[in-house]
Amino acid sequence: MTSDRDQFTFDNPVTRYARVEPPVQHQPEPGVQADMTPVPDLGEKTYRGLGRLVGRKALITGGDSGIGGAVAIAFAREGADVAIVHLPDEQRDADHVLEQIRDAGRTGVSIALDITEPAACRELVDRAADALGGLDIVVNNAGKQVMVDTVEDLSDEQFEQTFRTNVFAPFWITKAALAHLPEGGTIINTASLEAYVPAPDRLDYAATKAAINNLSKGLAQQLASRGIRVNVVAPGPTWSALQVSQGVSDDQMEHFDDESTYQRAGQPAEIAPAFVFLASAESSYVSGETLNVNGGMVTP
Repeated sequence: MTSDRDQFTFDNPVTRYARVEPPVQHQPEPGVQADMTPVPDLGEKTYRGLGRLVGRKALITGGDSGIGGAVAIAFAREGADVAIVHLPDEQRDADHVLEQIRDAGRTGVSIALDITEPAACRELVDRAADALGGLDIVVNNAGKQVMVDTVEDLSDEQFEQTFRTNVFAPFWITKAALAHLPEGGTIINTASLEAYVPAPDRLDYAATKAAINNLSKGLAQQLASRGIRVNVVAPGPTWSALQVSQGVSDDQMEHFDDESTYQRAGQPAEIAPAFVFLASAESSYVSGETLNVNGGMVTP
């Protein structure tokens, strides 16, 4: 599903993309974007860069597909070299994003690791910094979202793994990255609308997004003296592999377009410009902020 207009085209945002209207479909975690119907738009045909990140070196977890993939493509077209982190099962999607990065004339690096262990997080940071010759931008975007109807059915193992992926990993990666980030470096964490409005069947996921939102605001205050900014992007309902790999129920998938004020799901290509802004020098006076990109849904 694509648009024929770049991010600078003025039009009606409600009708910029058609409704997804996805058929009910199931994939095992973590999901493969290439096998989705319809395939999400990462901005492959539409994102137009203006050199806002020339010479920057970025690490993006979950950069193989969905929002992370769209951010990787946008960063490359803005002039950044990019290392993407993903699970081994996501290599096919990662190869597609790497092709887009390299077509933009930038260095693209793929790191296949499970980020739920601290040693792996330290390793991926070192590998990314070595491959790119440093780090300026860290995007903690990888996420785990599996719906469970009742708290009795939410296993201890799932609760822990969701926190390890969505909160512990960004914490471990940020700690390791601080050895590489210079003054002017930026950290961007992905939260969610559910940080404010938790879905009753995604208790663990929603709790992690509230936690990462709060953690980011505290980090922004702590790291200001080092000249490092920390911000958050909180997307609303966005069509990605999370939805088809147990992230939502069949009924929720059928009505996925109906959640937002726009009455359509967001596309990853629509979320990526928020990350570009927060990574760029244009946002030099922005830190500790959460940028909600959710199609007009009300947040506190």
